[in-house]
Amino acid sequence: MKPKIVGNLKKGLIFIISAPAGTGKTTLVNLLKNEFSNVVRSISFTTRKPRPNERDGQDYFFISEDEFKNKIKQKDFLEWAEVFGEYYGTSRSHVEKLQMEGKHVALVIDTQGAEKLRKMIDACSIFLFPPNMHELQYRLHSRKSESEEMIQKRLSWAKKEMEKAKGYDYYIINDDLDVAYQVLKSILISEEHKVRGKTIPFLEKITNGQT
Repeated sequence: MKPKIVGNLKKGLIFIISAPAGTGKTTLVNLLKNEFSNVVRSISFTTRKPRPNERDGQDYFFISEDEFKNKIKQKDFLEWAEVFGEYYGTSRSHVEKLQMEGKHVALVIDTQGAEKLRKMIDACSIFLFPPNMHELQYRLHSRKSESEEMIQKRLSWAKKEMEKAKGYDYYIINDDLDVAYQVLKSILISEEHKVRGKTIPFLEKITNGQT
C-alpha cells in the first residue's frame, strides 16, 4: 500500500515520544512512518555500541564519546543526556531541516531529554506505558541483547520514568499493539488539524477558489 500524507501543513510538527525500554515505542513509530510518508523519526546520536539489528544512520548515528562532547561544545544538540553511562543527543539542524520540508518529526527520547525539550520548543509529548512490569520484564528478556544486570537496571529506571508521565500531553498503554497504534495515529491526526491561531491551509484554498 502506498504511504499516505497526513494533513498539509507547510512546516511539520514535532512529537516527543518517551517510554521505558522494551515498551514498543520504536515499533509504533515505524508503523506510523510506514502509513504516512510525511512522518519521519529523528535519528539521534549516541555513544553506545549498536545492537546486532541496528544500522548506523538508520537507527542511530553511532559516534565516539570525544565526538559527542565536541558536538556539545559546538551546541549542535537540541538536547542531550547521559543514560547508563552512554550519551544520547538530538541534532538541532537535522530536526529543523525535516520540519521545513513539511515532515512531522517523531523524537523518540528518554524522559530527561523530553523534559529539557518541552521547555525549549513547541511539541506534542506522548508517554508510552507497558501493560505491567511483568510484561516489560518479559519483553526485555526476549530482546536477548543485554545482561541480566542491565535488564534489572532498566526495570528500576522504568519506574522512575513512568512517574514523570504526568508532565506529558498524552499517554498510551501498549497492551495490544494494534490498539496502541490506532491511539497514536489519532493523536497525530488531531494535532495536525489543531487550529493554532495561524493561517489554515485548507481555508486559503477555499477562499482562493481552489476547491
